[in-house]
Amino acid sequence: MVESAPPSKDDLAAAGLRLEIADAVATVTLSRPERRNAMTGRTWTTLAHVGHTLPPSVRIVVIKGEGSTFSSGIDLAMFSPEGVEGEASVLRNIGDDTESRAALDATIAAYQEGFLWLRRPDIVSIAAVRGHAIGAGFQLALACDLRVLADDAQLCMKEPALGLVPDLTGTKPLVDIVGVSRAIELCLTARSVGAAEARELRLAELVVEGAELDAAVRDLVAALSATAPEAAAATKELLLQAPHNTLDEQVVVERRAQADRLNALARQLGM
Repeated sequence: MVESAPPSKDDLAAAGLRLEIADAVATVTLSRPERRNAMTGRTWTTLAHVGHTLPPSVRIVVIKGEGSTFSSGIDLAMFSPEGVEGEASVLRNIGDDTESRAALDATIAAYQEGFLWLRRPDIVSIAAVRGHAIGAGFQLALACDLRVLADDAQLCMKEPALGLVPDLTGTKPLVDIVGVSRAIELCLTARSVGAAEARELRLAELVVEGAELDAAVRDLVAALSATAPEAAAATKELLLQAPHNTLDEQVVVERRAQADRLNALARQLGM
């Protein structure tokens, strides 16, 4: 069920998050600095809650980490018998029977919702990454439309080294950006990618000195905000369709989208 009310400050704090909304910009901060902003199941379901309840006025979402690290990834306590405080262990009730597998599938799908909403056409999402973005942290950055990295950023897809797979929507954008061969190399070696290499691999739109990261993100937000909301959303939707369409298919959806825009402009002019 989609939530109608936004998460409370207490809900956000319990999930290791902060949310600030100023005009058309929402800033989500991963806020567990004592755990290097490690994330849990509650983090991801609360991120989904944030996405489902954003005010319609929000056009830009910035994701960042508190302190010197974006995120150290999944909190490994999730795999302990005790689980994370306030959350059950993900290994509880694991089984290979149909019911157990369906329950696990539903759990992971709920976690993935915390990442999927960042691709919505009506918003532009920006990951502001300083320090490490490991595993789930890397996947969260990949879920965003744009990535701005400080020069000390380190990206790493750690899950295979832990006996797991990347399951938080990260494999598709990674392959789309760097190609299958490089994605295999990055995932199966679990090596770190520094900011300079990330820029070469197109994993970063911009790399700046650490002290300039916040200013660079503000400048990007200002530039994006200058485009009319309806045109921005329609254009992003077109661009998201383009990789899956043939040229013949894409020119058709371009015509339809432009017709919608021209009709909207005519209505605004009273024509």
